[in-house]
Amino acid sequence: MRAWLGENPSSQSPPLSRHRWARLLTYLVTFYFALAIALGGGEELANTYGFTPAVAFFSTFLQAAAVLLALWRPMPAWALSLTGAVTTALLARQQLAALELRPSGPSWPWTTPVLLAHMAVLLLLALRLRFRGTVAALATTALVTAVVEGGLGAVRYSPTGTVAVGLFAITTAVGAALRSRSEARTELVQQTTITAEERARRTLLEERSRIARELHDVVAHHMSVISIQAQVAPHLVENPSEELKENLAGIRSNALEALTELRRVLGVLRSEGPDDPEALEETHRLSAPGTGPAPDAPQPNLARLDALMENTRAAGLDVVKTVEGEPRGYPQGVELSAYRIVQEALSNVLRHAPGARVSVEVLHHPHGICLDITNSRPSRPAPPSPGGGHGLLGMRERAAMLGGHVVAAGEQDGGFRVTAFLPRDGTPVPAGLPLPAAFRRRPAPGSTPEPAPGSTPEPTPEPAPGSAPESAPGSTPDPYPPEPPTGEQDP
Repeated sequence: MRAWLGENPSSQSPPLSRHRWARLLTYLVTFYFALAIALGGGEELANTYGFTPAVAFFSTFLQAAAVLLALWRPMPAWALSLTGAVTTALLARQQLAALELRPSGPSWPWTTPVLLAHMAVLLLLALRLRFRGTVAALATTALVTAVVEGGLGAVRYSPTGTVAVGLFAITTAVGAALRSRSEARTELVQQTTITAEERARRTLLEERSRIARELHDVVAHHMSVISIQAQVAPHLVENPSEELKENLAGIRSNALEALTELRRVLGVLRSEGPDDPEALEETHRLSAPGTGPAPDAPQPNLARLDALMENTRAAGLDVVKTVEGEPRGYPQGVELSAYRIVQEALSNVLRHAPGARVSVEVLHHPHGICLDITNSRPSRPAPPSPGGGHGLLGMRERAAMLGGHVVAAGEQDGGFRVTAFLPRDGTPVPAGLPLPAAFRRRPAPGSTPEPAPGSTPEPTPEPAPGSAPESAPGSTPDPYPPEPPTGEQDP
């Protein structure tokens, strides 16, 4: 019973419900129903047909055992119930001829307790077996009823064969309908899960393809410039030596080879996997360097954040931008990823927090750039979003590509906060460096805030927005904890 009532029942337990309390209630109801059939039905058979108490109670206890057995073995239980019903009908047929009864007589061949017990068995049978097996059991019951009532017959009785077969048909129809509904619900859940996984996979591939194209635009430009400069340099020197020409030719050759490899990597990222044959064909489908279509506009950077804010305000969002520190000439890839992270965070606010106030902080750190996007509680319910909900995934992939990280978490007041750090040169910042206030570790409720390693404690430290969960007791806090932890440490 412990296994049958567990949260994950065994294959031998009846599939009555996923909930433990519902299964327990079903077992109790079935047990008390079988007990009522055994005790009350035995007394009715003894009074109606003149059975001895032993024969009457044996017949009804047989039906009660069939009801209980139907919870686990419905087909043997149906055979037992039908056999008991036929035996009871044959015994009652002999008693009907000997008893002095009214012209109408008692019900036969299906007595009330036997009829109720067989209906319960057929219901449990229909819940467990396929529709074809259920129909076969119903047809066999109807055939046996016709043979006993129409073929053998009895004297002075009220026929119940037609009514019994009708009730049996209704019972099996209800059980089959409940089984079909359960199967349809299970298939729907499985299909929904598969659809969600496919949507997540497709969204991931689209985001990787987008990042790959932008990375190609950034790197390919610089490699093309290197190639052209290496080709032009010998003409800028009077009587260049052969060694100089050979070195410049090697530089140009390496630059062109790097462009080719870059395009091959781009093809792999656009495919579903590195081993996909389409990844190799993608390289041949790409146009030659300098012959492909030009982008519609240059890639955005931090200078275009103001235009992004204006567009967001025009959409009805209250956005405030704060800049601390001076820009330090970040690489184009870092500025592009910073712009995309802010853009995606604002898009998420528009979709999921309409009417919220947004604060965008851009902090220029000596080792990189910090972004802190915080929105308040929405002022009105958000409409249903058709998106796949994988904007944070794209942010994290962009940051991880540059050696940074993104932390996203809800606020206590119902808002949301996205904090990102992008290092300048693509290498993770070592521990022990003083960090901006936006990257101090968030304290647990009721605890004292803990400053980042290397920072100066303040009288009233600001809680760390979007930080990762607290580290284990006794461990050294990491200013850039991985999210989520995977059990592996970065070198």
